[in-house]
Amino acid sequence: MMPARAISFVSMAASLILAACGNAAVAATSPSPLVPLPTSNTAPSPTSKRISSPQETPTPISTATPMPCAPSAVDYCIEGAFFVFQPPIVPPGTDSIDRGYPYGSTEGGRLDQHHGVEFYNASGTPVLAAEDGTVYYAGDDTLRKFSPWLGFYGNIVVLEHPLLGAPFDRLYTLSAHLSKIDVSNGQTVTAGEKIGEVGMTGTALGSHLHFEVRVDPNNYGSTLNPELWLVPHPGNGTLALLATDMAGMIIFPSFNVQYYPDRNKPETARYLVDAYSPETAITDDPWNEIAAIGDQPAGSYRITFVGAGVLYERWVEIQPNQLTRVIFVVK
Repeated sequence: MMPARAISFVSMAASLILAACGNAAVAATSPSPLVPLPTSNTAPSPTSKRISSPQETPTPISTATPMPCAPSAVDYCIEGAFFVFQPPIVPPGTDSIDRGYPYGSTEGGRLDQHHGVEFYNASGTPVLAAEDGTVYYAGDDTLRKFSPWLGFYGNIVVLEHPLLGAPFDRLYTLSAHLSKIDVSNGQTVTAGEKIGEVGMTGTALGSHLHFEVRVDPNNYGSTLNPELWLVPHPGNGTLALLATDMAGMIIFPSFNVQYYPDRNKPETARYLVDAYSPETAITDDPWNEIAAIGDQPAGSYRITFVGAGVLYERWVEIQPNQLTRVIFVVK
C-alpha cells in the first residue's frame, strides 16, 4: 500500500533552521522544463566516485547568521546533517556502500524492498561498531525475529546508540549475515570496536555486510536510509531528494544524477538514483526524502527526471560533510 504522506512545506522549512540556501538558486521558485540532456557529453566514465580535488570550487556556506531555508522554494539547500555513524568497515576492507542494491530499492521488482545497505567484503572481514553504544541483541535470528521471517539475517548484532543533538534520542544499527559474533547481549561497545566478521549466513547471496539504521530495533518497517547517517569520506557530502505533485503528495521517479567537477567539461560520473519503493514502510526522518545518495565528491551536480511527461532539471552543489536537499514540484 502506498504511504499517504502529504508534505507540509511550511513545517519542512522550519524543521532545520541552521541551513544555507544555494546562492546560485535563491531566485528560482520552481523547476522548469528543459531541453534534452546535452549530446556533447561522453559516455559515463569509470572514474572513481571520490574525486578529492574538484576543479570547480563549490559555493561556500555563508558565515553570516543562518537563515531558514525552504527547499521547495529554491533550487537546493545546503544543511548541516547528522552524520553520527562511522562506516562499519574500514580499509583494507571495502568501506563504501555498494550501489547495486541501495536502500528502498526493489531492483525493478526482482528483489524484496531493501531496508539497509550493503558493504561487499570477503568473509572474515572485521565489522566494527558504528558508534558508542550497548549490544541490544547478538545472536542467530532463528531464535528472535527481526525481519519478515526467522532466519532472514542469520547471525546479527543490533547496537543501541544514545544520541545527543540528533532528531532521535537514540537509534539502532543492525549488522547482518555475520560469520562470527564477537560481542554479547548487554555489553558496552565503543565506536570502532570489532563486533563480528563479515559472512553469508541467513538468506545472503554471497559474502557481504548488510547494515541498517532503525528507530525501533524490533520493527522491520522503522528503518532509515543509512546514507544520511554515515560519515562521508573526507571531501564528500550527501544528496537527499524529494518530488511531489502540486497537492504535496509524494511521487516516485528515477533521478538521473550527473557529476561535473568542472561544469564547462563533460560529466565524470552518472548514477540512476531510484526513489524508494512506495511499498516500503519508511519512518519519517527530518528530511522527508524519497531518494538519497551519500558519500559523493564535492562539486556540481545536474539532476534530471521526467514527471508528468516533462523533463525537469536542477543544478546543485554538494559540499564536504554537508547535506544538499532538493525538492521538485511537478506541475
